[in-house]
Amino acid sequence: MEGGNETLTTDFILSGLFPNMKCVSILIYTIILIYLAAVTGNFILLFLIWIDLRLHTPMYFLLSQLSLVDLALISTTVPKMMVNFFSGRKYITHLACGTQIFFFFTLGGAECILLTFMAYDRYVAVCNPLRYAVIMNHRVCLQMAMVSWIGGILASTAHTSYTMSLPICGSREIHHFFCEMPEIMKISCKDTSTYELVVFVMGIAFIIVPFGLIMASYTFIFLTVLRMKSPQGRNKALATCSSHLTVVTFYLGPCVYMYMTPGFSHTPEEEQAVSVFCTVLTPMLNPLIYSLRNKDVVGAFQKILRKHPTSKQNT
Repeated sequence: MEGGNETLTTDFILSGLFPNMKCVSILIYTIILIYLAAVTGNFILLFLIWIDLRLHTPMYFLLSQLSLVDLALISTTVPKMMVNFFSGRKYITHLACGTQIFFFFTLGGAECILLTFMAYDRYVAVCNPLRYAVIMNHRVCLQMAMVSWIGGILASTAHTSYTMSLPICGSREIHHFFCEMPEIMKISCKDTSTYELVVFVMGIAFIIVPFGLIMASYTFIFLTVLRMKSPQGRNKALATCSSHLTVVTFYLGPCVYMYMTPGFSHTPEEEQAVSVFCTVLTPMLNPLIYSLRNKDVVGAFQKILRKHPTSKQNT
């Protein structure tokens, strides 16, 4: 394929979400509702963590970072998809495509690292509670947040610079609803087999290694929980850990499928379905998972609701 004539235009064409699907408009409207629910849920969670002093702990600080990532992640793909659908235009500029790829990988990498730090936080809280305040101090929490964001930015810079420099010969149609690196590699007239190996190695660093560290943390946690004599303490530990494990499964599971398996084994429809789950459903589910199963968050929300009618009566 190498050596073909590169097309002069720099714009790409996004085929959209399941272009061959009948009644796709119903799916689009459903995604819009999910987007609004995700934005609302994450904003509420951020507001509760910011306003309630009882939630000013390392666990909720890291959770607030996760909400920020989810807000940005879903806003990276869904608004452009909605604009293209309602306007009937499928074009995306070279700059906008690179921007999507950059933010997608920055946020995706940051979330993988952040989920690992959250597992470590739970490990310290359950297995070493007497030293928790010393180990997970404010400075350490800030460093964890910075490492998550910087790690995502560094990985994203490498992916974006390579992907956007690929020569495209012939059709510039991306069979996706947003600019995805594997899809651009498919339409390139350059041999990308070497870089596919690089993607696999980076997938090990950002997906497999974090997953292994998370599983190691929870192995120690469950061994400690089994030795607990207090049923109340055991249930509380399992409740906070199960929420995080659910989020890890929902996010890292699809990532393994997308970036750790051969691209030729995926159909465009399968890749779009997995992307919708990762970039749309997961950001909506995360605040629900952490809120509905967390008494502290529910209590903070109820406290706000109780204050609101009281303030009205006073006025």
